[in-house]
Amino acid sequence: MQTLICEEPGRFVYKEKEYPAIAEGHTLLRIKKIGICGTDLHAFEGTQPYFTYPRILGHELSAEIVQTDAEGFETGELVTVIPYFNCGNCIACRNGKPNCCASLQVLGVHVDGGMQEYITIPSSSLVKNNGLSEEELALVEPLSIGAHGVRRANIQPREFVLVIGAGPIGLGTMEFARIAGAKVIAMDILDSRLDFCIRQLQVTYRINAAKEAVTEKLKEITGGDMPSVVIDATGSLKAIDGAFQYLSHGGRFILIGLQKGAISVSHPEFHKCEATLMSSRNATREDFDHVIRSIKNGQVKATNYITHQVLFREVADQFPSFSDPDNGVIKAMISFS
Repeated sequence: MQTLICEEPGRFVYKEKEYPAIAEGHTLLRIKKIGICGTDLHAFEGTQPYFTYPRILGHELSAEIVQTDAEGFETGELVTVIPYFNCGNCIACRNGKPNCCASLQVLGVHVDGGMQEYITIPSSSLVKNNGLSEEELALVEPLSIGAHGVRRANIQPREFVLVIGAGPIGLGTMEFARIAGAKVIAMDILDSRLDFCIRQLQVTYRINAAKEAVTEKLKEITGGDMPSVVIDATGSLKAIDGAFQYLSHGGRFILIGLQKGAISVSHPEFHKCEATLMSSRNATREDFDHVIRSIKNGQVKATNYITHQVLFREVADQFPSFSDPDNGVIKAMISFS
């Protein structure tokens, strides 16, 4: 079968590989669709933490079951996958947080992912399609990242929530903040993405951080209070360090975006506000279920995110273009046929 391997930053190679053997407790899948995410782009650029090469990328999947021993699943069934493989025994797993397992193995990051025709995964990671299409299923995982961050933030109705970064993860975060009842403020440096927030996601407020005085604009929007929740979905150290000043007194700052450096914050200012800083890593089955319900009931139109389509055999040639802002990529979707 054909695979696409990221041998090193900036270099993809197609290679033939033996079909995977199936172990007990695992399921053999035929990949149907793969969403390209920021993790994949950062891995290709060489800026992704927790990453080693060579690696087969891809963890936003829809797939067809070829063989399984999973109860309640059958051959030919369309599924998606929770791509965070946890140990089940560590303190995080015992406390219901398998998304941050001490021995976590993420598909396409720590272990080879979905950019291959067939793959085996732990059967415990399977998720029913619940009537979703192949493309919708491939979007459940990235939307779950935002849903998990919103759940971590414990957003209350009518809170002002600033989401920094209008890429796919930030957009999903805005959607689920809206569903939670927040008054959402979108911030980015690209007008095209901010226009998408207004047009497709019904976000009420927008700020272009490259063109506007952000603090003054936030004061104007919030009546001088500043946002009680700030969520970073950029993974930019500059954006994260700068965002501490946007928090209200008693506010919460949630980091969904991930970068390699050390965060810098004025302790007196942070302490004065009695602010809360927390990370949000991956997602749980609860988040996956919430996303699927939200797509099913029409609260989220997942396919709005797909701006580019690419065949698997063309990925190596086209992949570098997906990180170019001039190409207007929100979500590129890989098809195997």
